[in-house]
Parts: sequence; structure tokens; C-alpha cells
Amino acid sequence: MDSGGGTIQTRATRKRRKMQRVTMMDVAKLAQVSPSTVSLYLRKPDAVSPAAGQDIARAIDTLGYVPNLVAGGLAAASSRVVSIIVPSIRNAFFAETVSTLQSALAAEGLQVLLGHSEYGEGQEEALVRTALSWAPAAVVLTGLNHSPETRKLLKASRVPVVEMWELGGEPIDMAVGFSHPQVGASAAGHLLSKGRRNLVFLGARMDEDRRAAQRASGFAEAGKGGGAPICEIINHPGAATVEAGALLLNRALQQAPDLDGIACSNDLIALGVLFECQRRGIAIPERVALIGFGDLDFSTSCVPSLTTIRPSGDLIGKEVARLILARIQEPHAEDARRVIDTSHVLIERRST
Repeated sequence: MDSGGGTIQTRATRKRRKMQRVTMMDVAKLAQVSPSTVSLYLRKPDAVSPAAGQDIARAIDTLGYVPNLVAGGLAAASSRVVSIIVPSIRNAFFAETVSTLQSALAAEGLQVLLGHSEYGEGQEEALVRTALSWAPAAVVLTGLNHSPETRKLLKASRVPVVEMWELGGEPIDMAVGFSHPQVGASAAGHLLSKGRRNLVFLGARMDEDRRAAQRASGFAEAGKGGGAPICEIINHPGAATVEAGALLLNRALQQAPDLDGIACSNDLIALGVLFECQRRGIAIPERVALIGFGDLDFSTSCVPSLTTIRPSGDLIGKEVARLILARIQEPHAEDARRVIDTSHVLIERRST
């Protein structure tokens, strides 16, 4: 009987946790202490006995519990705040997505809490912990690559999660974005179609910016597969800026003097390449064809105008908002994961 009762209790517990966020009551039950002891431990860890503290800490870690600052930790209520975490607030690509997303959410009475991780998994984890402590209505992350602890916290929270700007892996909950290797392949394919054979991909912080590294990888694979005798990837350790573009071109010319086709990890680097080519008297596109990424505002007005790849950041924002609002309105209507491919568009201008 005890065994059967235990099985029934376990099933009930699992069902309850599937429907609700982990609460202070769950922590207290697993640690076999009172909720008031858990509350005291969270406020003043030294005020509880070492043994109880260890039990509570283990329960918190096992359950992935984050204190709910809005509901006092005893309720499953959520706020009207959506937490959005991007790698950099200086990046114009993400700014377009966040602006679109914020407008769509504000129309439904939801406010945005914005954080930027500077491409660091540890910083992203800290931001997620802070966001969850305010019982957000949803959490939006950039990309699919997160620390194991971040994934554990989000899965335990039962908060709707949307990972944006990348597809190709296993999402935590929902995902909206596109394949970055396919973007790189599109750039290489376009250069090859223009008769360019000696190709170079120029990027920045690709040891941290996983999506830029994926574009570089897709570019190299497509270039080599298309018969390009030279297909180099050159990385700058600093930020992706106009200045970085000039530095990267200088390195590219040293490593591959006969290069005739360049793809860049973003339009700012491409603009720096364009300026440096003009300074050196290298004609674009006659001598070197050039492709950017992002379709930033200046890409149509620089001389020559820049061929680039548009990632549809505004569409990503709209689709993320749609998924969040649908989940809030009907939290149990769709149990299946949702993955939306917003694709990309190569916009040919005069630089190729």
C-alpha cells in the first residue's frame, strides 16, 4: 500500500510541477523543512542550522528554484513583464527586433525588461536568474547556445521561453529565426555566381559570436564545395566595427593577395572594407566583390551600394511576440514546441 501510495503521490507531484512553476512550498517539501525556514534561509542563510541550510540548498539546486520577488515565493502568479536578453544593445540588428517586439507587446499591456549579455554565458545566466525572480510572463533569449544551468533554470520555471535569431538546434521551448550556415552558403554561392574564385570571410569576435562563426563555416563549406581554390576565414578579436573592417582587409590582403570576393559577418565590417578599398585604390566590384550582412540603413546609400543579406529582424520580433501572446492567452492549448523559420534574403546591389 505504501508503495502504491508513493507511486500515486509521485505522479501527482509530477503532474503538478508540469502545470506550475516551482515554488517555495516545493523546496520546503523536498528539504523536509517548513516554508518559513526556506524563507529565512533565502533572506539570512546564516540564521538557519547548517544541516537545514544544506538540505534547502540541495532542494533549490535540484528543483531549479528561483525566488519570486513579485509573489513572495508562495504563489505561481506572473507579472506583465517580458524579459528580453540580447548579446549587445549596440548591435543594430537586435535593436530592430527588440523595437518591433516591444511595440507588439506594449499593445497588449506587456512591458519589456531588457538585458545584454556581451556574448557571455555567465552573464546571460545571471540575467536569467534576475528575470525569473520577477516572475516574468515570458523570457526571450538570443540564440540556442546557453549554459546547462540556464537551460535547467528555464525548464524548471515553466515560464514560456522563446529563443530567437537562430535555428538548427534543440530549443528549450519555442524558437524563431533562421539558419546561419545557410546565410554563409548564400553569400559564397552569390560570389561564385559572379565568377569570383578566391574568397575570404571577414568576421569579429567569432570565438564568442557563435552565429557569426556559423555563417563563416557555411561560407567556407559552400565555397570549397563550389570549387573555390582559396576560401579563407579571418577573425578579429574585437567588436564588429567599421575600424575592424579596415584591419581585417589588411590582413586578408596579406594572407590572400589574389582575393576577389569578400563576405563580412555584418554590414559595419563591410563598410570598413569599402572605405579601406577606396583608400587603397581597390575598385569595388571590378577588383573585389563585397557582401555584408544585416541590410543596415547605410547599405543603400554608400558608394557603391552594398550587396547584403537581410535577416528580417522585424519579422523575428513580430513572430516572437505572436508566440508569447498566444501562450499567455492559451497556456495549455499547445503543448508541442513551436519553431518558426523566418529565412533570409540576399539583396544584390552594386558592390557585387
